Amino acid sequence: MDVTLPGTPVRLGSSHIIMQTIDELLEIFGRMGFEVGYGPEVEDEYHNFVALNIDESHPARDPLDNFYIDDNTLLRSQTSTMQIRVMEHRQPPIRIVAPGRVYRPDSVDATHMYMFHQIEALVVDQGVSMVDLKTTIDQFIHAFFGTRVKWRFRPSFFPFTEPSGEVDVLMKGKDGTESWVEMGGCGMVDPNVFDAVGYDSEKYTGWAFGFGIERLAMRKYGITDIRLFFENDLRFLQQF
Repeated sequence: MDVTLPGTPVRLGSSHIIMQTIDELLEIFGRMGFEVGYGPEVEDEYHNFVALNIDESHPARDPLDNFYIDDNTLLRSQTSTMQIRVMEHRQPPIRIVAPGRVYRPDSVDATHMYMFHQIEALVVDQGVSMVDLKTTIDQFIHAFFGTRVKWRFRPSFFPFTEPSGEVDVLMKGKDGTESWVEMGGCGMVDPNVFDAVGYDSEKYTGWAFGFGIERLAMRKYGITDIRLFFENDLRFLQQF
């Protein structure tokens, strides 16, 4: 070995942009007093559908829209499963966020992928209202994107929340045009969900939301194609 030869340069790595985004989200919600929860990516129908008030006739349970492993087991299609798992083992008050991967057999394009990440939030206590939900989302969006970012509530429907809404953020394209892009769904927890975990729905109220982490990162960093996150192209990843 010739010790006088120049050393081999060591290239230092860094966290993937998705992990950086998750860390930033958890830091923001940590400042708001939220705990962090993690759950299994392989779920049963009860936690993924039944306890979330999604009956057998709902199109979300169609085998063509899920990755079923057997008749009762599938790759989770949403992090809303963590609502049930947390409430099964704890009594209110609850204030928790749950990030993780979810799976849906979507056709891959610039805005869809068969595997992506969501962050779920759940708050349950006495006297919780839509005011608390809207205030939390407003504080989060302005902490993550900046105080000048515009966002809106849009009425929607989800089986596990009532009333329900969707959260849109105003995005600007490369050509300067602006458009509203959905970040995720939210609403007040449906009493049927509380009944499924043994909570007194006359005593407690709560809210929940689920945001797509890739969409949050795309809006913040001006990324136009979700496939860039997963192609392992260092020319893209080294920018973050």
